Amino acid sequence: MNRIIHRLLAPALLAGFIAGECRLMASDEPFEQAPISYSATAPNDVIRRLETRIAAGEFRFQGSDREVARALLQALNIPESSQVLVFSKTSFQLSLIHPNTPRALYFSSECYVGWVPGGLMEVTSIDPRLGPVFYTFDPHLPEGGQTRFHRDSDCLRCHGGTFVREIPALFVRSIATDRNGQPIFSQGSTVVDDTTPFNERWAGWYVTGTGGLVRHRGNILSRERDGGLVVDVDFGGNRTQLPSAVDANRFLGAGSDVVALLMLEHQCGMQNALTRAAHQCRRILQYQHNLQRDLKETITEGPTYDSARRVYDSCAQEVLDRLLFREAATFPEGSLAGDHLFARDYSHRGIRTRDGRSLADLDLGTRLFKLRCSPLIYSDTFRQLPEHLRDRILERLHRILDEPELEPRYAHLEAAERKSIREILTETLPGFARR
Repeated sequence: MNRIIHRLLAPALLAGFIAGECRLMASDEPFEQAPISYSATAPNDVIRRLETRIAAGEFRFQGSDREVARALLQALNIPESSQVLVFSKTSFQLSLIHPNTPRALYFSSECYVGWVPGGLMEVTSIDPRLGPVFYTFDPHLPEGGQTRFHRDSDCLRCHGGTFVREIPALFVRSIATDRNGQPIFSQGSTVVDDTTPFNERWAGWYVTGTGGLVRHRGNILSRERDGGLVVDVDFGGNRTQLPSAVDANRFLGAGSDVVALLMLEHQCGMQNALTRAAHQCRRILQYQHNLQRDLKETITEGPTYDSARRVYDSCAQEVLDRLLFREAATFPEGSLAGDHLFARDYSHRGIRTRDGRSLADLDLGTRLFKLRCSPLIYSDTFRQLPEHLRDRILERLHRILDEPELEPRYAHLEAAERKSIREILTETLPGFARR
């Protein structure tokens, strides 16, 4: 470990143990066993590809922390406009985090970067088979001779089955935080996803942009009193700028965009559903293969035992629930808007039909997207799902879109919406069109 990890890790782990928030080790988790073998398997992700390009001299990281952060985002094709800021001490770099010096997060659909000025950069990439893979990146190392990326197993203490069970996971937490940035663990926390009510979101985060008439929990510093929680400082629910105590010039953007937060929450929940489905199906298929060998039966590539079929069907439904925003919270009444830069950058990256339609087009009126089908259906993770699982998902998606009377579970999708989703996927998703 390098000098910064030694300096930062000890207090972070101590805080985690005292709070009872994170596990000591994740080695007993099912993803560490075959056939996943998470930590023992070399990832095939954007970081490995970037390291190859760095070794070839295509990228150099020089200058201040801010200059290195900007260069890293450019190398990973992550928009600076995705910036969101969290001031709760919920990273191993807790000694650097404070409401005046929050941690910045930036993300794309396949990579996430966390950065506290003066510390390490925390990088999470998505491996299509393993799920999220966690690294630290040291902006202070001199050029040449050493890789800056260190695959960090310590991240699994919290990201390895603690808050999202059984898988290495991404998550956004809403947790009451005091004026020093200390999470108030005794008051509990919420892992936020599409279904979380707005009045429970974003405690411990700065939120810039208008969020409608429902007051969220962002921009608030709290304290305990008589066993309960009271507001200590409220910076306001509809802010267009960060509080004056935060020096925005230290970061790459000027705010903590509400639309970027919404997208981050959606992507984390969707990615976790894909990771869990892939892992569960690979495990049950291995179980089936072992039984077939023991019973001297023919080894089949797809699920043939009833127990395996049930797992595949259950996983397909979980993915579809996330994919199609089943039970997603309706946006609060009133105007919801953030910095136009993120909305523009996100939509610009969307895959489009010849007439310009895309699943990445945003709504922001009553929901996140105009069409309730996640653009992560185009991701490498979805494309590399176990074949029989992916086929089940797509076959059922056809039925949802074409024969809704057979799929009352997804009755929230309107007729015109189903038609548009079908047309876009038929043109833009390889293998979707019915043969």
